[in-house]
Amino acid sequence: MREIVLDTETTGFDPESGHRIVEIACLELENHVQTGEVFQCYLNPEREMPEEAFRVHGLGDAFLATQPCFAEKAEEFLAFIADAPLIIHNAEFDLRFLNAELRGLGREPLPTERAIDTLAMARQRFPGAQASLDALCRRFEIDNSARSLHGALLDCQLLAEVYLELRGGRQPGLVLSAEKSAAQVQAAPRSARPPRPHAPSAAELEAHRALLQKITDPIWKD
Repeated sequence: MREIVLDTETTGFDPESGHRIVEIACLELENHVQTGEVFQCYLNPEREMPEEAFRVHGLGDAFLATQPCFAEKAEEFLAFIADAPLIIHNAEFDLRFLNAELRGLGREPLPTERAIDTLAMARQRFPGAQASLDALCRRFEIDNSARSLHGALLDCQLLAEVYLELRGGRQPGLVLSAEKSAAQVQAAPRSARPPRPHAPSAAELEAHRALLQKITDPIWKD
């Protein structure tokens, strides 16, 4: 089963206000295991970077001005994700930005049904608890010490581990390993043991009859 962990960085919170994507990262999973295949690109948003957004991800105007526009990377991005389910933390946010970019190119938007929202998974599993990516890393003891700034590819790598934990940890792989090991192990030869009689002694039978006298209508009475 192929799935894609996806994250974006943007110039702000709302594409309807003219904010754009500045980084896209995708990480491939096969049967919930990272394959090492990734898609990652920085994008020229064709607008200035607000200071508050720069403080989040550290992507400035000078650097982004040298990067391709979304239109130049759209085909490569769509080819990488193909028709796989998309694992996204707060899927509504990322899909709104991606679909705004796709609509601007006259392309079909990504349906919300494709997204598996790990934020919703976390809130359902841990009601009332913090459900940010950092909070979930702390809960599952995932090392996120390299996350001094937000970066889409690093966040994808962390989210892949969080997603696995939200699904119940590594049990699927362990089960497959156990089944494989069991198939490889040959049963040791067994010798039949002679039957061992367990007939009660006379004293035990007498004690049993005495006990039955104390019980009203016992089912063990002869």
